[in-house]
Amino acid sequence: MTTMKRIQYHQYGGPEVLRLEDFQPARPGPGEVLVRVKAAAANPMDWKIRSGEMKIMTGRRFPRGLGHDFAGVVAAVGDGVTRLSVGDDVLGGASLKAAGAFAEMVVAEEKAVVTKPANLSWEEAAAIPTVGVTAFQSMVNTSKLHAGQAVFIHGCLGGVGRAAAQIALAHGASVGGSCRDTAMHEAHDLGIAPIVEFDFDATTLAGRFDVVFDTPGTLPIKAARTLLKPGGRIIDIVPTPAKFVRSVLPGPYQVMIGKAVTTDLEAVAQVAGKGMLRLPVARTVPLGEAIAALTELERNRTPKGGKLIITTE
Repeated sequence: MTTMKRIQYHQYGGPEVLRLEDFQPARPGPGEVLVRVKAAAANPMDWKIRSGEMKIMTGRRFPRGLGHDFAGVVAAVGDGVTRLSVGDDVLGGASLKAAGAFAEMVVAEEKAVVTKPANLSWEEAAAIPTVGVTAFQSMVNTSKLHAGQAVFIHGCLGGVGRAAAQIALAHGASVGGSCRDTAMHEAHDLGIAPIVEFDFDATTLAGRFDVVFDTPGTLPIKAARTLLKPGGRIIDIVPTPAKFVRSVLPGPYQVMIGKAVTTDLEAVAQVAGKGMLRLPVARTVPLGEAIAALTELERNRTPKGGKLIITTE
């Protein structure tokens, strides 16, 4: 197979360990597909893995590729793959352990890859997988949110928060949330109300919400409980050992970690294809300029207001 380019690293560490290097794409194994990447999207998870924070799950084999979310064209399929075929336009995510989406080619499990809606650009499609599935599983699977209910999203304009707000609204729920003062008009345009700043007084919204969704994992538990209606649910997607302990105790609090489930990713792709889920792209860079852009995003949190997308053409 032809040598390709990808961003990879040979030890855990800061962004300075990243290199754009030649690599030999693996042949897809049973249940896997090889995808020619058109666009890939950065997530905070990418640098948490690269720094070694998750090495208990990702192991110590190097070099490791970087990146998970991608959109592209199926180049080859492994044994047992029946849902996808060579030439299909797809979006999806590489596994936590394998990674490697910031590349010209990536191998992913078929279950984590679905057909791309024709009316989504490569960049729009690449922005969807991780945040879309996490939001969908939080709002629909875990919360069982339905029409007429109310959800409060702490961090409603972050990637997951924005996706969760749109998914909740598409299911007929009302959505309130917190964001920066300077972005309140943007939250209002999404249909979010009431809108408060991050350091709001929870007592002003006491007992109003069926679900409280803490996307940055920073909402004090007392404030979250104050916002809840009786029998409501608090969902947190930023796990720590202490949070896992709280999650198994009786009560409304639950830690949720997004997982690759084909039907969920298909549902998210369909909602996006209908125009009911849009995740803004803040910056697009070619693969050759991606390390500098990833470093800036990690260190300065810029650009704000949308996804950093890496393209291969």
